[in-house]
Amino acid sequence: MARALVLLSVVLVSLLVNQGTASENQRLFNNAVIRVQHLHQLAAKMINDFEDNLLPEERRQLSKIFPLSFCNSDSIEAPTGKDETQKSSMLKLLRISFRLIESWEFPSQTLSGAVSNSLTVGNPNQITEKLADLKVGISVLIKGCLDGQPNMDDNDSLPLPFEDFYLTMGENSLRESFRLLACFKKDMHKVETYLRVANCRRSLDSNCTL
Repeated sequence: MARALVLLSVVLVSLLVNQGTASENQRLFNNAVIRVQHLHQLAAKMINDFEDNLLPEERRQLSKIFPLSFCNSDSIEAPTGKDETQKSSMLKLLRISFRLIESWEFPSQTLSGAVSNSLTVGNPNQITEKLADLKVGISVLIKGCLDGQPNMDDNDSLPLPFEDFYLTMGENSLRESFRLLACFKKDMHKVETYLRVANCRRSLDSNCTL
């Protein structure tokens, strides 16, 4: 009888621990989604404010340039469409999100300089700090997915992109500023999408529609 009570106690403790872990993971996922949503909204506001301060001809020229432009973060392997994103595992989506956020830590320091000084974009370090916080949160989620297993992601050893951006910054500051803002918005949208689907994957829901 005593042995049965001990076993029952162990089972109950295990269930409580698992429930607590699941609750904490859900909290971390919710926080990560909220953080990247804010960054995506901030990116959209920055590029809208930038475009509002352009002359009509400048706006027309830039609208033709960006669709053909290459974002340096495009070198990071990622799903190319909705179907591929929905088929990707939670761990894969978290790793790609981590990589994208990491790629913006350094160039984000110049985002506030990419818009007119008359615009309000907050503390110059605000975006960089938010990216760093989000990176830490995603890292914790990745470790939770690995569950003690070693991280075998070969992409971790690859150099980060944006090495060439600063070499061309002085060639056409208006064009490069627009490119930087547009690419930042594009990548934050990617991360927001990946984290939403990853959160859905966590619930084992096969219908993670975008």
